[in-house]
Amino acid sequence: MAGASASYPFGEGVLAFKVANKMFALIDESQDPLRMNLKCDPEDAQALRAQYYAIQPGYHMNKKHWNSLLIDGSLPDSLVVELINHSYDLVLNNLKKSDREKLSRG
Repeated sequence: MAGASASYPFGEGVLAFKVANKMFALIDESQDPLRMNLKCDPEDAQALRAQYYAIQPGYHMNKKHWNSLLIDGSLPDSLVVELINHSYDLVLNNLKKSDREKLSRG
């Protein structure tokens, strides 16, 4: 993903993915199954939680705007990829125009 980076700003075992220094994904590597927090449109977040047990309100996050996905094999891989892309797009679209333009110039 353009401009995306991964780091451990919260310490070992909590991997954060950012674009232009804004977080769009967080993985708690110490959990079994893995737990991934992703930004989500609030209306979509509610619908996804109602449809999938493995999608829950964002753990330690703003529960209106973040979901936690339990990566336990019950969610289709294509859905997980779609939700990662959605989270990235939400963050990207909220960046200042100048920051978005820097990313497109690469």
